[in-house]
Amino acid sequence: MRARVYRVDREAPDPEVISRAAEVIRAGGLVAFPTETVYGLGADALNPRAVEKVFRVKGRPPDNPLIIHIASFEDLYSVAEEVDWRAEKLARRFWPGPLTLIVKRSPRVPDVTVAGLDTAAVRMPRHNVALKLIETSERPIAAPSANKSGKPSPTLAAHVLQDLGDEIDLILDAGPTDIGVESTVLDLTSERPVILRPGGVSREEIEAVIGEVEVHPSALGLLFHSGESPRSPGMKYRHYAPAAKLIVVEGELEEVRNAVASLADLLMSRGIRVGVLGSDGYSYRADIVRDLGSRSNPLEAARRLFVSLREMDEEGVEVIVAEGWEEEKGIGLALKNRLRKASGGAVLRADWLLRALKTSPSSVYTEVMGT
Repeated sequence: MRARVYRVDREAPDPEVISRAAEVIRAGGLVAFPTETVYGLGADALNPRAVEKVFRVKGRPPDNPLIIHIASFEDLYSVAEEVDWRAEKLARRFWPGPLTLIVKRSPRVPDVTVAGLDTAAVRMPRHNVALKLIETSERPIAAPSANKSGKPSPTLAAHVLQDLGDEIDLILDAGPTDIGVESTVLDLTSERPVILRPGGVSREEIEAVIGEVEVHPSALGLLFHSGESPRSPGMKYRHYAPAAKLIVVEGELEEVRNAVASLADLLMSRGIRVGVLGSDGYSYRADIVRDLGSRSNPLEAARRLFVSLREMDEEGVEVIVAEGWEEEKGIGLALKNRLRKASGGAVLRADWLLRALKTSPSSVYTEVMGT
């Protein structure tokens, strides 16, 4: 059956619609709902069969833990066995909001929800529809992004319908999300906190509350190859990826733009349908160009990223060449992470690429296209 879609007011959602969605959650069904970051695919976090549906519908690897969403600070104690001073201070400061805290799990949380780990990832979303759904369900809700695993995360209900419309029960449509990239994930189970995934709360904001934190290499967009189980979504696998091949070009901005333009020209000369993901209104020649906006406004760039990647897929682009994002402060780190992860590690330095395009364009074409 096709999912039922209900349009709801984000500030004052219809209680009757929320009650219908909550009934689906309590019955072990799946509900897609908006948060301030992206749309989530929700199930009762304490119901193993319901959570197994989430993994099955998304095609999500079973060792990739889910984030548990709660509606009040007190709910944290229902899913966590230990809550230290750092978790309390951060939750009081940033919840509701785009910060996920990894804490020691409560025994009542099923293994499947946390991928067999002794920890749980928990957050309180800053969105009235999400909070009302959790409150009315009277359940913590496990919710990864509401898309097929590996694809760009959904920032519109239409994205959810496109990916999962025939496999879930209900979608709550409250319009576009605010932030456009997922929450920051902070591991509090070690002596020094570690950012496992950058997102809507920056390293600088966290350090202003609890002092110095570390940044895991995977937070820089480096693929996580360790045999250790990932403690957070987004660490181990290629994520956020369009169907098109994505090439990210990094380096000094002027060189980046020259390299992006030259690579796009090369690919189009070989009959490839090319998209370019740029910024600052810079003019590129390509089949499709999408602009993330001013580099002085990374929040706007974050809001545009996933929808731009999806639009390029809809236009039948074969290769996307993207300006890299070097800024590692604020949400700039999240943009760098998402672009690198979406490329699956296909990141080229602009200075190298410009030299290679001059000396051996055929070799560049072969490397980019994998032929």
